[in-house]
Amino acid sequence: MTPIAGPIVFTLNGTPRRLPPGISPTATLLDWLRGPAGLAGTKEGCAEGDCGACTVVVEEEEGARVPVNACLALLGQMHGRRIRTVEGLSGADGGPHPVQRAMAEGDATQCGFCTPGIVMTAWAHAREGGDPHDALAGNLCRCTGYRPIVEVLEALHDDGVPPPPAPDAPATRFEAPGQVFDRPTSLADLLALRAAHPEAWLLAGGTDLGLRVSERREVPPRVILLSGVPELNLLEAGPGWLRVGAATSYRRLLAACARDVALAPFAALLRRLGSRQIRGMGTLGGNLGTASPIGDALPPLIALGATLRIAGAGGEREMAVESFLTGYRTNALLPGEVIRDVLIPHPPAGALFAAEKLSKRPDQDITTVGLSALIEMEGGLVARARIALGGTGPRAERCGPAEAALAGRPWSREAVEAAAAALEAAISPLSDLRGSAAYRRLAAGNLLRRLWHRQPEFA
Repeated sequence: MTPIAGPIVFTLNGTPRRLPPGISPTATLLDWLRGPAGLAGTKEGCAEGDCGACTVVVEEEEGARVPVNACLALLGQMHGRRIRTVEGLSGADGGPHPVQRAMAEGDATQCGFCTPGIVMTAWAHAREGGDPHDALAGNLCRCTGYRPIVEVLEALHDDGVPPPPAPDAPATRFEAPGQVFDRPTSLADLLALRAAHPEAWLLAGGTDLGLRVSERREVPPRVILLSGVPELNLLEAGPGWLRVGAATSYRRLLAACARDVALAPFAALLRRLGSRQIRGMGTLGGNLGTASPIGDALPPLIALGATLRIAGAGGEREMAVESFLTGYRTNALLPGEVIRDVLIPHPPAGALFAAEKLSKRPDQDITTVGLSALIEMEGGLVARARIALGGTGPRAERCGPAEAALAGRPWSREAVEAAAAALEAAISPLSDLRGSAAYRRLAAGNLLRRLWHRQPEFA
């Protein structure tokens, strides 16, 4: 299909906005809000998606409210969406919104710099529900100590306001001096663009690539956005499996895993993957495509034996995740190919599945060491073991010596100790600010030992 060139349009605080021709589609939403839009309530704190001062809310068609980091969201990603900033909140009488009143009356704000982002998080939380501590994991405050903020979130009620109408948004290409930003709406269009422009950025959620814009101020000449391709937004559950499109957000994936008892350990790990703001934008396909050795989702995918469908001009092929990751931030994609989706199998009935992560902070922090394990028993002995590690080498991968040390032995403290010792001897982690090589080696072994302490009766 021939791309339709046009302006970026979205609904902002209930009002349709049409951006002028030539505006950079890779400018951040934060820069545009604080600059041309003149809406300075949204603050810039870290420009990394960590502090939450820039939180705005995307209002979905079905009524969901998704908090996102405006510092990482690019204008081209916002095309056709509904965005709400702190200026767009008001009470029924035209005064402050009940969330804003509650924050003020509950002594939940002091210097006020972080308050607009927290207000938007709270407004979304009032509808989405869940643990208020989880809701606040992506908002940092140096003044209040969080207790009054948590108390405000615990007492909030949804205002029931429906989302505004979405704008008519037919454009699939945005152009600016030296830039082309494509938004294909089918897998066929995506593959044609990818074949023609192999050098283009493939943009899914942008929680990694967005840093190159927000921090490094890069201006990419060509971007291909994946979020408009229906085939890449797939989320299907079947008997014993879950299929996840490469552009499906972690928010949607977490909701699916939370409903699936077999994948409960994966759901628990996903709750620690960034914040609600990050999960609202980030994708499983992005985690795989960047192939970072500390990608949170990679060890559990490897332990479960997850596979990828890869699409290209010549057709599709399947590959195990552990084979797809080839080295430090490298993968097995060939020129012109894209990740279509990921098939996540359930653990076999009666198997032990665990997904663990160590980081300096429990939430909203990068993995120092990750370990996921799938243990199957037959006749009282370990029949099969899959132990996958992250943060202990140039890529996430299985540890064969640890698996071999468990195979054919009872699930016992002695067997697990032997496997942990084999694991520590096999890995060669690096030292950095998050942990020394010696710490990572011991921590990885201890994660395996802890698995036995938590499940000593498993058989």
